[in-house]
Amino acid sequence: MARMIRREAVPGFTLIETVASLAILAMLIYLASVSLLGMAPKYKLEKGVWEIRAALNAARAKAILESVDVRVKIEPAGYLMEKRGPPANAWTMATRRTLEGVACAANNVPVFTPEGAVTGLATITVTNSWGGYKITLAITGRIKTTRIY
Repeated sequence: MARMIRREAVPGFTLIETVASLAILAMLIYLASVSLLGMAPKYKLEKGVWEIRAALNAARAKAILESVDVRVKIEPAGYLMEKRGPPANAWTMATRRTLEGVACAANNVPVFTPEGAVTGLATITVTNSWGGYKITLAITGRIKTTRIY
């Protein structure tokens, strides 16, 4: 009588199980990336607001520490920081930054004095497709940020 050889099961996954698992994983990665890409404007807006606030604080500190007038000009795509000094008491550029993914506007150009005060009170708006923020600068140098929509 011929004896049958019995094959033992080899541990592992079949090709169908592996392909199905990879397909499910690819779908989950796709869905996660789509939802994260939708959040990009929000983070660009928050980064833009943070950078302008930081520039205003830096301008005030520079004015106090160097005993010079420092102004921050808001441009449509960023800001320009200038300080007044010799020769001829002219404005010279200290920093220029372009902010990606946001539009900026201001109703005035704030000038920080060596005493830490501000002349030329300003309201700055930073907007993009996700929404907008209003940055208000008081005469004392206080910066207030408000979400506008």
